[in-house]
Amino acid sequence: MSNDAFPGWHGTTIIGVRKDGRVTVAGDGQVSMGQTVMKGTARKVRRLTPGGADVVVGFAGSTADAFTLVERLEGKLEAAPGQLARACVELAKDWRTDKYLQKLEAMLIVTDGTDLLVVTGAGDVLEPEQGVAAIGSGGNYALAAARALMDTDRTAEDIARRAMAIAADICVYTNTNLTVETIEAKA
Repeated sequence: MSNDAFPGWHGTTIIGVRKDGRVTVAGDGQVSMGQTVMKGTARKVRRLTPGGADVVVGFAGSTADAFTLVERLEGKLEAAPGQLARACVELAKDWRTDKYLQKLEAMLIVTDGTDLLVVTGAGDVLEPEQGVAAIGSGGNYALAAARALMDTDRTAEDIARRAMAIAADICVYTNTNLTVETIEAKA
């Protein structure tokens, strides 16, 4: 993720894994500026309960930008209870068309246990193939590792944790201090 104002800032790694009626979202805790680790214990995966519904969100990119987007998503979810895809599409439309929001640099992985979605500032709301989504600087490493593990008997959480460990071994902007949230599919 590139930001001209802060060219030395690098993102994080967030992964979402859907398997056997559960979705696990995991994110590392590292915040880097250039070659310096500024913080190793950031919490980039959150559980939201707008209107009593459980939703898990993981974010990569600028933390302040991501918090702004998560707050907006909560509002969209309150306006459309139980309709995660609709709320994400509405957020993506606002993000793409609002002059203030257009400048935000972040990406989100969002799940309610049934849907697993990636929301971007380009107006995309993507449902990943093979039940795995990953974003951030180590996202491709975690994605490849998780896809390789999907055919095993590991749980969604086990796959997410192992994929994050592999990404942390490869990506210098990813650490092993994880925040992990698992949510079950709605009945």
